[in-house]
Amino acid sequence: MQINLNDKVAIVTGGGRGIGRVIARTFAQEGAKVAIIDFKQDLLDDATAEWQKAGWDGLQVNADVRHKDQVASAVAEIEAKYGRVDILVNDAGVASGAKVTELAEETWDANFDTNTKGTFLMCQAVAPIMKRQKWGRILNAASYAAITPSIGSAAYASSKYAVVGFTRVMAGELGPYDVTVNCYSPGMVPTLMNRFADAPPDRKEKLLDTLTLRRWGTPEDVANLLAFLASDLAQYITGAHIDCSGGKYATQFPSLAYEQV
Repeated sequence: MQINLNDKVAIVTGGGRGIGRVIARTFAQEGAKVAIIDFKQDLLDDATAEWQKAGWDGLQVNADVRHKDQVASAVAEIEAKYGRVDILVNDAGVASGAKVTELAEETWDANFDTNTKGTFLMCQAVAPIMKRQKWGRILNAASYAAITPSIGSAAYASSKYAVVGFTRVMAGELGPYDVTVNCYSPGMVPTLMNRFADAPPDRKEKLLDTLTLRRWGTPEDVANLLAFLASDLAQYITGAHIDCSGGKYATQFPSLAYEQV
């Protein structure tokens, strides 16, 4: 059995860079026609160049997932070109924060506007298309912060907990149409947003000590999971929140196993 996304039409939000870009690239390599939605034109231009060089079929759309009119226009453009939408990956996100007593209202709103509202608006836009098709895959980015939050992450963690609950409701509502809806929680994947790679050496060691598989995650680890979830191989998985963190805190002190080897 092999993952086969040939001729599927996939939308990846936040696909201009980081994990989203690798997800979009992986889907294209598996045969999908990939539409990237991002609000930074320079990132879209770079993706366009990559897609053209590789000979992949795709579309790059400048839109901000926080705004309903832009979301509606982007999805309409994609449907007009391809006639359908099979897969939606809501990977666009922000992660600003502070301790609750110092947390600005604008920071709270920024997290919910992109992480939660953006996911809602995109799902709302593609759901009627998938219902007509009686087939679809929706994959929403949660976060390990929605499993075990960190100090100073109230806004971010709350927005991602909301994504988990929203995902389960959407799964229930779209089940009769053979549309699956799942969410995924990457762990410590170094990105420009979290800057794990820039941490001091002692801090890196402490972070790695929390992992059962004691290495940084990669965007490819996440993308491979999503390629599976988007395929027919995962047709009986829905309403799930999947931990892709290398077994972070699977036991209380994962580092003990490495000390005993």
